Amino acid sequence: MMNTSPIARRHFLKSSLGLAIGFAWAPSLLSQTTTSLPGSLSANPKLDSWLHIQPDGKVIVLAGKVEFGQGITTALMQIVADELEIDMSRIVMIPTTTGVSPNEGVTSGSQSVEYGGIALRYAAADARELLLERASIKLGVAVTELKILDGEIVATSGQRSSYWNLANDELFQRPVSTKAPLKVRHTTIGQSIERVDIPAKVSGGSAYVQDMKMLGMLHARVIRPPAPRAVILSVDKGAVENMPGVIAIIQNGSFLAVVAQREDQAIRAREVLKKTTTWKLANDLPPSLSSWFRGMKQKPTVDTVMGVKQAPVKPVAKVLRSQFTKPYIAHASIGPSCAISLMKDDGITVWTHSQGMYPLRADLVKTLGLPADKITCIHKEGSGMYGQSGADDVALDAMLIARALPGKPIRVQWMRDDEFKWEPYGSAMIVNLEASLDQEGNIIDWKHELWSNTHSTRPGEQTGDNLLASWYLEKPFKPSPVKNIPQPAGGSDRNALPLYFFPNQKVVNHLLEDMPVRVSALRTLGAYANIFAIESMMDDLSKAAKLDPVQFRLKYLQDSRARDVITHVAKMAAWQKTPLAYKKNGQLHGRGIAFAKYKNLSVYVAAIADVQIDPKSGKVLVTDLYAAADGGLAINPDGFKNQIEGGLVQTTSWTLFESVPFNQDGIQVSSWSEYPILRFSDVPNIHVEIINRGNEKSLGVGEGSQGPGGAAIANAVANALGQRIFDLPLTPERVKAAMSQNAQAA
Repeated sequence: MMNTSPIARRHFLKSSLGLAIGFAWAPSLLSQTTTSLPGSLSANPKLDSWLHIQPDGKVIVLAGKVEFGQGITTALMQIVADELEIDMSRIVMIPTTTGVSPNEGVTSGSQSVEYGGIALRYAAADARELLLERASIKLGVAVTELKILDGEIVATSGQRSSYWNLANDELFQRPVSTKAPLKVRHTTIGQSIERVDIPAKVSGGSAYVQDMKMLGMLHARVIRPPAPRAVILSVDKGAVENMPGVIAIIQNGSFLAVVAQREDQAIRAREVLKKTTTWKLANDLPPSLSSWFRGMKQKPTVDTVMGVKQAPVKPVAKVLRSQFTKPYIAHASIGPSCAISLMKDDGITVWTHSQGMYPLRADLVKTLGLPADKITCIHKEGSGMYGQSGADDVALDAMLIARALPGKPIRVQWMRDDEFKWEPYGSAMIVNLEASLDQEGNIIDWKHELWSNTHSTRPGEQTGDNLLASWYLEKPFKPSPVKNIPQPAGGSDRNALPLYFFPNQKVVNHLLEDMPVRVSALRTLGAYANIFAIESMMDDLSKAAKLDPVQFRLKYLQDSRARDVITHVAKMAAWQKTPLAYKKNGQLHGRGIAFAKYKNLSVYVAAIADVQIDPKSGKVLVTDLYAAADGGLAINPDGFKNQIEGGLVQTTSWTLFESVPFNQDGIQVSSWSEYPILRFSDVPNIHVEIINRGNEKSLGVGEGSQGPGGAAIANAVANALGQRIFDLPLTPERVKAAMSQNAQAA
């Protein structure tokens, strides 16, 4: 049975912990917020939103940013332990829970440490100073005569007190003061502490929501349409109702589910119901991705012009124009989306691996018709999360079924075909670039134009409902209107504004509201495609200007930290000692470089890729990937490095393999055989070095290497072939076509 201890219970602080506290997410307190507060403090300014001191020597930490494999639980614990000067073993992290945790929105955009971490750091520093002041009064000595030893406060005279004796229920009921000094000499910050989320994952423990078990739990499966926007015409339930273990068949409009005592029974019943359900299809999908690309520029768009620079025009010697495309990409999580829900009395709870507990609850309020205080969302990590997969959707699935069967925990896990066909994909994109050189080979004009669907249809918008099942109910909801995430972070135009300095520049974002397949946030949003295009063009321009690609990039960078990561990775990879293209043992070899500062706000990453191409099969093998990264103060250097390494593996898979196929009949992928990903045998040797800047603020690092890594691979392939491939992924078919084109040109 799942342990729903005080850590998981809604009112845990009012029961056994001994100190009841008030929380700063109450509506009356939101009006007191100020945008001048750092990070997530602006929306959650009260100290007791973040920390709670227990009499038994434990420190309760409340965070609104969730763990899904990026290691932030460990990093946040390090921050609190460092500022409070306590051992990490004293810290109890509370899973993000609506009505308990601070509302930090969605865990996305590599903002957990940068926004949530800085909020906790200020909160912990403020708590430390408050407790020292109280100890000073109690002991009758100056604060300067006190030191902290793992929560024990000791005076030079030998008098002692402790956090646990000094804290009470009023002390932290105040706004966080950002005047408390942050520590400059660290104990746990900057250390590669072993991650607390890893042991259960490698030992077969209960690490994920997929592993959860609850007493009396029933299992359910949802029967989805064969294609988007279909509706049920008829269902023959008779063949299923008498199947072993079947408890109920739940139908609400075109939402159809079966509930059974065991998971295998639910799966078998689902297969029968799929065959006995008749659907009316919309038949409104494009015939193929290529046809969608051909029509994108003719669709109505909402246009945004940005980043315009105008300088006196110099004579143009050469103009380069290129069009780049990125397909729809699936999250392809190893563990299919899962949730457990329980309806009890007049309230409903869901254990979910959603990345946004409060935004999810906002849409659940609409769909379920219950007030917010009757809906509790408790985070439990899922297997494979980055961006909006089906986690929010399966939460609603489970809650709809639990509402129909109150008193019974309902577990819903999507099948593999559910995950591939119904999760929201990363949007397909077209990027057109045009750049002009003068007689000296200088870039004097730059135009960047992109076409894309939105990159976020997450729950929590004011209008509409963005949960899948809500669109298929008897009284269906409509999705929220599509929109762009505004700059400076951006959505489809994320990283479309290059960090390079060009005297003339113009960037145009064409947002397509017509959305043939469902899309939302996939790691990096539009940055992956924009960096692929920009860095490919920079390489082609360096060739036209007859300059080394490293030196060419440095020429246009004014940010010294950007220059540093490029020179650092060039040294790591011995850039000058290896040719950009050569042949060996019948194989084509190439290397390429790329750079980006993620969102132009977060981590700096420069990457170099070495590739080997089999000219017979056209297969690309990335043999080595090098990366240098600067994320300011590294809270956990090894965790930072893990994120850069993971991003490089992920982008290798995206760049070489991944694309969602579809036609007018629907999504044409239901298993791994139709959606190839990088295999262990093809994982490159990865070399990552961190430039740790202890005097700089911590920057988000989780999504920083996918763009530069993928672009470096593309540039390495272009050098090896002597011909650029402008369409992702770089499949063997496209490689062989480029080789054929190159041979004809020769």
